[in-house]
Amino acid sequence: MPPSALADRPAAALSTACAYAEAILVAVLLALFARAHLFEAFEIPSGSMEKTLLIGDHIVVDKAAYAPHRGPWRFLLPYRELSSGDVVVFRSPQEPGKDLVKRAIGLPGDTIRLSGDRLYRNGERVPEPYAVYRSRAGQDEGSGPLPDPWGPMTVPRGTFVALGDNRDDSRDSRTWGPVPLGQVKGRALFVYWSREPGERERFLGRGVAVRRFLDGAVHFFDQTRWPRTFRPIR
Repeated sequence: MPPSALADRPAAALSTACAYAEAILVAVLLALFARAHLFEAFEIPSGSMEKTLLIGDHIVVDKAAYAPHRGPWRFLLPYRELSSGDVVVFRSPQEPGKDLVKRAIGLPGDTIRLSGDRLYRNGERVPEPYAVYRSRAGQDEGSGPLPDPWGPMTVPRGTFVALGDNRDDSRDSRTWGPVPLGQVKGRALFVYWSREPGERERFLGRGVAVRRFLDGAVHFFDQTRWPRTFRPIR
């Protein structure tokens, strides 16, 4: 083999390594950009949205859905206005460092009222096939009195009313009032993974995140709720 060919080998290897490093760097930058501006993962920690979302559901949130319709991206991304019925992730009005997921059921100017298991918007009853009232008599979950009436409330400008679908077990606008629109982080799109939640609670103390991750990897197949995988959120 000519000496020139031997000399070219390290240069070729270095060029290949640089190409791989560049591709990895671009992929990381794109992932960081997408997480910061387009999509984010969110885990459901409570039962306030049952049966739409269950504890242990991992969802994808579209962070660009309600972004200002400006700049070159407005022609490429599916921007939209917040609509009644959307399931959204937003910063808690009481704990700004905490994210919540609820359903928007009233927009600025709407008058909202709850009476028993019936929701009224601007005087008209709103069908809610997603709402759960576990205390309603005759249901398998139990029987008893319905929640106390709530409202009417006229939604102030720049805010929206958010309720959990599990109406008997949700802290929402009935507790802390309307949510500023500026606190919305995005729209919930679909469940990308769902896992039975029971085993997670046994991990406490230092290194809990790592131990939960490893446990999830080991029991991925037997604890995954497969029918919920890629389920759209409506």
